Amino acid sequence: MKQRTLGPFSVSAIGLGAMPLSMNNDNELPDRQSAIATVHAALDAGVTLIDTADIYAPSWDAMGHNEELVAEALASWGGDRSSIVVTTKGGITRTEEKDFGRDGSLPYLRGAVESSLRRLGTDVIDLYQYHRPDRWIVYGEIMQNLKTLHDEGKVRALGISNASIEEIQIAQEVLGDALVSVQNEFSPRHPGSYKELTYCADAGLAFLPWSPLGGTGGGGRSVGERFRVFSEVGEAHGVSPQQVVLAWELALADTVIPIPGARRAASITDSAKAADLQLNADEVERLSYSVGIDA
Repeated sequence: MKQRTLGPFSVSAIGLGAMPLSMNNDNELPDRQSAIATVHAALDAGVTLIDTADIYAPSWDAMGHNEELVAEALASWGGDRSSIVVTTKGGITRTEEKDFGRDGSLPYLRGAVESSLRRLGTDVIDLYQYHRPDRWIVYGEIMQNLKTLHDEGKVRALGISNASIEEIQIAQEVLGDALVSVQNEFSPRHPGSYKELTYCADAGLAFLPWSPLGGTGGGGRSVGERFRVFSEVGEAHGVSPQQVVLAWELALADTVIPIPGARRAASITDSAKAADLQLNADEVERLSYSVGIDA
């Protein structure tokens, strides 16, 4: 598969978003064997970037479920594990009293990183991303906390998720070259992060669109129905509208690395083929215009 730069790493142009294996919008989860088979299918298709997070779990008391799945899948895969980059995220809490809180404090993040290291079965996390802003703590202080973890050797590179341009700029100032990526929602359904995408392209930061097909629970499956132009372009190329969506995102900047979610092997196998789909300039312009982007 074609490669793109993610900080110190060279990774596949299409990654795997592992979240749907542990939580999704319609709460239909694959069994463990099928989930691991999906990860193996991604790896066999040439995917070398897997995105997970500590909160991806069926319930608050199963924190780390997705990280453990990813680790098990990698351990049982017959390929070269050294070529695979795993990125995880922290900073969102889950408790019985309050599902999905926020905590950007150093003690919490240090504990979260150490738990992720244990679940992933590694001595250092390839890329650790701060998941969502904790509005009770100054953003610059949270970035300093991440820098501390990087300086301690617990993570190789850092990223931020769900960030505005101002927050990206703060992260750049505090983290310097340790900051390599921004992961925001971006898709035909949610093109609102286009300004962050272009900012990252100018800054040389990888931009990882999450839910790049429009989300779990049917959003990705119906993208061609809701945005007919992607189906029309797909028909012209003899490919699925999902492939067209991902190829369009890749065409927006060479720093974009989509991470489509999947809970079936067939889904990620199809998505991976988008790396080889070449759209012409007119097609990219037409697709962008259809979702309100002047690219």
